[in-house]
Amino acid sequence: MSMSLPLPEPPSGIRIGSYPTYAEAQQAVDYLSDHKFAVENVTIVGSDLRLVERVTGRLTQGRAVAIGAGGGAWWGLFVGVLISLFAATGASAIALIVAGVVIGAVFGAIFGWLAYRATGGQRDFTSRTQVVAGSYEILCEPAHAEEARNLLARFALHTGKL
Repeated sequence: MSMSLPLPEPPSGIRIGSYPTYAEAQQAVDYLSDHKFAVENVTIVGSDLRLVERVTGRLTQGRAVAIGAGGGAWWGLFVGVLISLFAATGASAIALIVAGVVIGAVFGAIFGWLAYRATGGQRDFTSRTQVVAGSYEILCEPAHAEEARNLLARFALHTGKL
C-alpha cells in the first residue's frame, strides 16, 4: 500500500468577492465566520503574484558580526538551558547557561564575519522577501454562494467598501 500526497488542484467555486489586499479578503472571510457561515466552503485566491523584496538596511561588516553574535547567543542560551538541566547545583546551572550564551555569541560572530567576507561585497544590504498578489478573490462552493454574497453585501455596507 503506497502513501502518496494528493496532487495540487486549481481552486474551484463561484466568485463572491474581490479585494485589493489580503487583509481585506481576510476581514471579509472573518465577517462570514462571525455570522455563522460555513467558511470551509470558501477559498481565498491571490492572483497576479509578485515577489517583493523590501530592503531594510545597509549590511556592514560590524552589523553582520552583531547579527551573527545575536543568533549565536540565542542558540547558546538554548543549549546552555538544556545542559543546565543536568547540573548538580543552581550556581553551576547558571554558569552553564552563561557559558552557552558567551560561546554561542563568539561562534555566531565568527560565522557572521565569515559569511559577510564570503559575499565579497556583492550583497551589502538586508531585506525581507515576500510573495504578494495584485488582487484577492473569494470563491465559494456553488450551493452556498448566494448566502455568502448576501452576507458580503452587508459587510460592504458596514465597511463602506462597495
